[in-house]
Amino acid sequence: MKRIAQVMYINPDSYDEYAKRHAELWPEMKTALKEHGATNYSIYLNRANGQTLAYLEVPDVAAYNAIANTDICKKWWHYMAPIMKTNPDESPVADDLEEVFHLD
Repeated sequence: MKRIAQVMYINPDSYDEYAKRHAELWPEMKTALKEHGATNYSIYLNRANGQTLAYLEVPDVAAYNAIANTDICKKWWHYMAPIMKTNPDESPVADDLEEVFHLD
């Protein structure tokens, strides 16, 4: 299982809305995540600076990354774009983190 961690950036006035939208995550988006191998997925928000830490585990990174090509993922990105820092295609700006320590 490959562990993935990323930092993303939420607009300062949107922290509560970001949490609300994830609490109400669309069933189709949940299904897509699972179909693309995502498990043990958590997102943490630092309200001091708007950064999130997203952590998930996948059996195959390439298979997981293919979610970006799905209509539901693009729809989710469009929905989330007004409240977070995004790229021109509306995908979230996400900085990959390098794992430097793990303890089972």
